[in-house]
Amino acid sequence: MTVNVAGLRATAGAKTLVEDVDFTVDAGRILAIVGASGSGKTTIGSALLGALRPGVEPTGVVEVAGVDVLHCALGEVPAAYLPQHPAAVLNPVRRIGGVLGDIANANRRNAPDGTGRANRRRGRTTGERIADAMRRAGLDDPAFLRRFPHQLSGGQQQRFVLAQAFLCDAKLLVADEPTTGQDLGNRDRIAAELRLAAANGMAVVLLSHDLELVEAVADDLLVLESGRIVERGPTATVLAEPAHDYTRGLLAARTMERAPAAGAGAPIRIVGRGLTVAVGRQRTRLLDGVDFEARQGECLAILGESGSGKTTLARTVAGLRQATAGELRLDGAPLPVRGRRRSRAERARVQYVFQDAKASFDEHRSIAEQVARSAIRLRGCTKEAAAAESARLLGELGVPADAAARLPGRLSGGQLQRAALARALAAGPDVLVCDEITSGLDAIARKGVLELLAGLKGKGGMAILLITHEPAVAERLADRVLRVKNGIAVPAD
Repeated sequence: MTVNVAGLRATAGAKTLVEDVDFTVDAGRILAIVGASGSGKTTIGSALLGALRPGVEPTGVVEVAGVDVLHCALGEVPAAYLPQHPAAVLNPVRRIGGVLGDIANANRRNAPDGTGRANRRRGRTTGERIADAMRRAGLDDPAFLRRFPHQLSGGQQQRFVLAQAFLCDAKLLVADEPTTGQDLGNRDRIAAELRLAAANGMAVVLLSHDLELVEAVADDLLVLESGRIVERGPTATVLAEPAHDYTRGLLAARTMERAPAAGAGAPIRIVGRGLTVAVGRQRTRLLDGVDFEARQGECLAILGESGSGKTTLARTVAGLRQATAGELRLDGAPLPVRGRRRSRAERARVQYVFQDAKASFDEHRSIAEQVARSAIRLRGCTKEAAAAESARLLGELGVPADAAARLPGRLSGGQLQRAALARALAAGPDVLVCDEITSGLDAIARKGVLELLAGLKGKGGMAILLITHEPAVAERLADRVLRVKNGIAVPAD
């Protein structure tokens, strides 16, 4: 077997993160581990990579291809990592091609040949290996090699990290929410690549909230609740005949009633006309004359592939990116397209919830403090009132008080996304711009967030701009759909 985990227990101070975790994964097999945010999935993945955060103490056995992971140097673990938040592991000052070249060359030098000696000449050139890894990850255009990470969309960043993993001849691939923020086409492609990695002899451990992905690729399934395995077995059997109440709850949460529609005669809350964003010396247009409008109490879903311009439109509406041309109006009054020219009240009225929640938080302040800070700075609340509002919002969104008191790096991806939504709501917005905010949530948490957003639609006439790759999310919440392709608004299907 490639992976052997026996009696794994991990603690952080007095808190037990995971306990009595046992499983094996053979080469060519895909094991999926599912559970709510904070259930211990990432802790298990970190243990497999030998990368548990400081302060976490593991006991038990964790072996990958015969290597004792808990007692070896990080560079000795024969595993690759596909993370949930790609921006957190990308070097912002290195071009894509340079990073891939370094990985390919290091792998070429260190890989043993048949005699056990380092093999520096292994057939294909570095350029060929990079091109193959990029192609397999869905980045076919060589122009990507000249770009920096910030010039890629969230989905493209994810695929770049996947290309890095393919360049390493690892025995294990740990994939942590690899389809977060991906459109359906790229999700299918990543599913195919995970299967290809397994077919090429790698063991794959998939940590995911995406039950559709799990059903499509995983051979076996573990279900975690509060750090313990509550159910395991072949994926098809567990999903078809769940034995544990928690597993049944996860599956039931995939269905949700459609949110009530907004009134057709409601006043228009926010409107954009001719929004254009051009960048670079060539004035490349990321947005090209996009029009949209959303009424009070209405949810407008903005759909499109990765890199289509959805997030550019969202950031323009929120004042985080300046439009080259066009105008915005909020309740009929002009809204500056340049965020720095907006008043405090205008900033409060249009709030943005980031796709990469982790990168949007100050790593040195607690979550509760940062949510309260939004109410203080944008609404003028006292510290006491803001703290109470922070606790209320975080509690309603399922972030417990002990988690809210921590620094952002101590929360799971799903908890951070819910905290980011709480921070935006603390400003008391009239327009909420949500950029893929359900993509990192488990089915139960996703249903809770969507139900909360559905309630906000009818409360005070809040308009919601929902950027998503998930048609099912749009179907449940949206009144209307705007599709964006290559920076241009196109008719909805």
